[in-house]
Amino acid sequence: MELAPSTDAVPGRDRLDRWRAALGSALLPVAVTPRGSGPLTGRITSGRLGRLRFCTVESGAQRISRTAAHRRTADEAAVGVLVLTAGTVTLLQDGRHAVAGPGDLLVHDTSRPYTLDFPARFACHILHLPRRELDVSDGELRGLAVTAVAPADGIGAVLSPFLTRLLDSAPSYAPAVGARLAATVVDLFGTLAAERSPFGGAGTGREELVLRIRDHIDRHLEDPGLAPETVAAAHHISVRYLHRLFEDERVTVARLIQRRRLQECARELARGGRAAPAVAAVAHRWGFVNPAHFSRVFRGMYGHTPSEWRRLASTGTPPQDPYGRYGDRAREAAAGRAPHPEEVPYAEEVPYAEGMPYAGVGSRAGVRPRDGLGPSPAEAGPRARRTAHGGDGGSASRAA
Repeated sequence: MELAPSTDAVPGRDRLDRWRAALGSALLPVAVTPRGSGPLTGRITSGRLGRLRFCTVESGAQRISRTAAHRRTADEAAVGVLVLTAGTVTLLQDGRHAVAGPGDLLVHDTSRPYTLDFPARFACHILHLPRRELDVSDGELRGLAVTAVAPADGIGAVLSPFLTRLLDSAPSYAPAVGARLAATVVDLFGTLAAERSPFGGAGTGREELVLRIRDHIDRHLEDPGLAPETVAAAHHISVRYLHRLFEDERVTVARLIQRRRLQECARELARGGRAAPAVAAVAHRWGFVNPAHFSRVFRGMYGHTPSEWRRLASTGTPPQDPYGRYGDRAREAAAGRAPHPEEVPYAEEVPYAEGMPYAGVGSRAGVRPRDGLGPSPAEAGPRARRTAHGGDGGSASRAA
C-alpha cells in the first residue's frame, strides 16, 4: 500500500501540480481542472491487489479528464471501475454520460478518452482491471460501460459493497490472499458484464467476435508464433475466454490454426508446375517450423504425405480435402447435415501399418469406421487414446 501525501501541507500555487502528479502515479496520467474557488485539497491512497491497481480518492470539486494526448504506447488496456462512497460524479465517454451517487458503480474504458466530473467534495474507490484478464467480450463490455450500477441492482448488490469493503481493508491482506481476492473480483465483474449485456453473453456479440477471431487466424497463418495466447491478446480477452468462445464451434483454436495451415499447404502443393516450390518451403511459408512434424500432421489429415498429395494432384485427379475448402464442415454438422470430423481423432492419431490401403481420413482396411469417418478411441488402440488426451503423437495444444 502506498500513501500519497495529502495536499494540506503544500503551498496553494503548487497544489494542483502535486495533485495531478499523485493521480498519474496512482493510476494513469490525467488532466485536472478545479471546479471550486478555493484551493484544491485531497488525499490519495493507492496500491495493488494481485494484478489489479486501485486507489482511494478524497478531494474537492474537480474535473478529471483522460485525453488522447495522455495515452502512452506502454499503457496496458484496462477497464476502470469506480465505486462512489460520497458525493456525486458524472462519467462522460464516447458521447454518452452517466450520473452516479453514493454506492453506485461506474465502468469506463481507460484506453479511450473519458471525463469524471465531480461537482462537489467526494470520495471514491477506482479500480483498474487489465483487459486481457477479463472473460468479457467487446459486446458485453459495451453493454456495461458508461452506465450507473446501483448497489441494489442485480449483481451490483454483491459487487459494489464487496469492492468497498475489500479496498478499505486491502493493506491487511497477504499477497497470496490478495491474488485470490483479485481473481474473485475479475469473476464477479464478468458476471456483471454478462448480466448487463444486451446479448445475454451468448448472442450476436459472441458470434461477431468468433468471426473476427477466425478472420484474424486466416490473416496470420504465416506467422509461426500464431497460437491461442497471441490470438487472445490481439482481441483483448483471456485465453480461458477464447476457449469458451470456441466450445460451440466444436474445434479448439489450436486445432483450427493447424487445420487452416494444412489446407493452405494442400492448396499450394496441388498447383504443381515446374516452378512449384519445395515441400519444405511450402510448409515454412504457412507457419510450420518442423518439416517432420508437418509431414506427419499432413498425412494425418489427408491420408497422404505432402509429396504423394502433389503427385496425385499432378495426375489431374486431386485428392479431396475432408474439411472442404474453408473447413465449414463444423457448421454443417451443427445443422445435422453431416457427421462432425472433430468428434473422431485425426488419422495421425490412429496407428496403421505401412503399405496398408488408406482411403481418406480415419478409414482404413480392417477397422470399422465410426460414422464413416474413422474408428472410435476404443477401436483405435492405446496410442490413439493417449494422443486424444494430450499424450504423444501430435498434441492438439500445438498450433503447428
